[in-house]
Amino acid sequence: MQQLNGKVSISICRSLYLKDPESSALGQKILTGSIDLIDRIGLEQYTFRKLAVHVGTTEASVYRYFENKHKLLLYLVMWYWGWMDYRLAFLLANVPSAEERLRRAVRLLTETVKEDSDFSHINEVKLHRIVVAESLKAYLTRAIDQDNRQGAFAYYKQLVDRVSAVVNELNPDFSYPQMLISTIIEGGHLQHFFSDHIPRVTNVREGEDSVVCFFTNLAFKALS
Repeated sequence: MQQLNGKVSISICRSLYLKDPESSALGQKILTGSIDLIDRIGLEQYTFRKLAVHVGTTEASVYRYFENKHKLLLYLVMWYWGWMDYRLAFLLANVPSAEERLRRAVRLLTETVKEDSDFSHINEVKLHRIVVAESLKAYLTRAIDQDNRQGAFAYYKQLVDRVSAVVNELNPDFSYPQMLISTIIEGGHLQHFFSDHIPRVTNVREGEDSVVCFFTNLAFKALS
């Protein structure tokens, strides 16, 4: 991640793209259009051919940026985690209480993204919905070990480590900080997904931040 001209630039692992989509107007349109399309029709129905029609280019042009839709999904998911890690670092800065920092971190990781930021070509509200619905498909693949060796998950691991360090401050004897935080992240996604599609397997209530409350309680109970 870099700070350029007062703006945040999120640098993604080079192995995930053939040509940096941030380097051209077409590349940024591919990111914008992919987010729009995957949010609307889902990853299974999403194809580069449909994307090309959606953004007004050729399918061959899309393939100059991304090898396949798995790499594009990974790119989008890791961009999201880079953005979240930036937000988390800002949110926890100058907060002396480790307990308060953990509460803030759990809320950030489990609440619904409701406001778009100043990244003009990335709609974080839509991207959050994609991460909730599709991000496990970026991890649960045969290619995960290779993707990991090439650094694809750097932002995700960095974010987990950042919050795990707060857990260690609160309870240095707790043996499972990374396990706790990754469970909170992925569990939060599942509970949001279940509340929208299989509500009988969750307890999300209207008018209450049920997912935030549950995982905050889980975190502090585990550490007590």
